[in-house]
Amino acid sequence: MTTTALTGKSLRLARLSGTGDGRYLLVPLDHSVSDGPITTAGGFEKLVHDIVAGGADGIVVHKGRARSIDPGLLASCSLVVHLSASTAHSPDANAKVLVGDVEEALRLGADAVSVHVNIGADTEAAQLADLGTVAAACDRWGMPLLAMIYPRGPRVSDPYDPLLVSHVVNIAADLGVDVVKTVLASPADRMAEVVDHCPLPVIVAGGADTSSLTDFTRTALAAGCRGIAVGRRVFGSPDPRATVTQLARIIHGTGDTLVPSSLTRMAGVL
Repeated sequence: MTTTALTGKSLRLARLSGTGDGRYLLVPLDHSVSDGPITTAGGFEKLVHDIVAGGADGIVVHKGRARSIDPGLLASCSLVVHLSASTAHSPDANAKVLVGDVEEALRLGADAVSVHVNIGADTEAAQLADLGTVAAACDRWGMPLLAMIYPRGPRVSDPYDPLLVSHVVNIAADLGVDVVKTVLASPADRMAEVVDHCPLPVIVAGGADTSSLTDFTRTALAAGCRGIAVGRRVFGSPDPRATVTQLARIIHGTGDTLVPSSLTRMAGVL
């Protein structure tokens, strides 16, 4: 039997796929920087509780928001600290900059960090340089790196073109990333080509598509993707816990996990 040597990175990567099957259900909650609040200040802890209880493998938040999370909520869910930012009010919302570093994420107890890169943006060169810098720090500290890398910018005519999507995920592989998140190619059956040409686990963004999220997830898995990262369609749903539970059952055959009883003190949660 082949085994992987235990290192800080291998241990954290194992946590990132909570069931140990190498598949991922991540819920990004970093939108409050780019677009504005996703829930009330008091409702954020309940939102995290529902996501964890539904069976998510990890949540993605910025460093300041991570400090507000009850550590007990993350006993069965990974913490990914997002290091990139831009806002919808910027002259160029595709121009991502680093607003945190790996050492800060380690002090917060993160299981991984993520960096956003837009290939085709006017600031592509700076974003690639940032990705390389973070990848080097992740190697030094044994921290897994998730790249959210998309074909996005004024020179991109079709962001879902399979050849272009294949290119961007291989950029992530070549620059030292561990897991890559990107768009689902169109037509969807050609996403299998993207996966076949990438040595990394590929997960796809759920986005704001109006199609069935469950059908979207099944399509991605059938193409060989290792999971999804979906934020808006979770926290914007009438019942985030039920949405995550449904997705966890599709991705892992699980869902609706037990939350530590000490957390039942939160009014209105259970």
